[in-house]
Amino acid sequence: DEAMRRGIWVEVLDAEAGEIRLSHGGRTVITRESLSEFTSAVAMARCDDKRLTRRIVSEAGINVARGRLATFDDRDQAFLDEVGDVVVKPTRGEQGKGITVGIDTPAELEAALARAREQHPEVLIEQRAAGDDLRLVVIDGKVVAAALRMPAEVLGTGHHTIRELIEAQSRRRAAATGGESRIPMDDVTEATVREAGWSFDDVLPEGKRLRVRRTA
Repeated sequence: DEAMRRGIWVEVLDAEAGEIRLSHGGRTVITRESLSEFTSAVAMARCDDKRLTRRIVSEAGINVARGRLATFDDRDQAFLDEVGDVVVKPTRGEQGKGITVGIDTPAELEAALARAREQHPEVLIEQRAAGDDLRLVVIDGKVVAAALRMPAEVLGTGHHTIRELIEAQSRRRAAATGGESRIPMDDVTEATVREAGWSFDDVLPEGKRLRVRRTA
């Protein structure tokens, strides 16, 4: 839609894979989802591996949260004791899969490490930084767009349980993203709801907003 709005000819090569050909003024570019032929394999690898991303950003003079590669022993707990509040994430992955935010107890850390390890064998533990979650788009060294990424939340109807609201919202997300984005009914969702003082079986009052995930 955005390409056609700009007068760019669009040919869908593979709808399921998200691959299209864009043509304009004698130039043709093939893209797949947000990637194009201009994206190098090195750049892709640096974005795919969060350890490399941390290094690149840090070397550019930007502050990054303190972190370490999990060793699944007492040293992980020692890091938690030192910083007090952490985020655990697989070094590779997307859509927030395997990520747990706001861990401050040994039991939570152990569960989060196991959850992240299901997605990838290498896991990062980072100090949690307070603030909003922003996705920045930079082209040719300039910030051209910024999006505020909000964790999933549901809106009460006064008739439906929180479980029903989450399931309905998850179906809407899945339908809008071709099945990529869902709200899992897992321990993290349950813990997030419980911390807010609710349970899955409670009926959320009409107009009441409830955040059900910690990550966007």
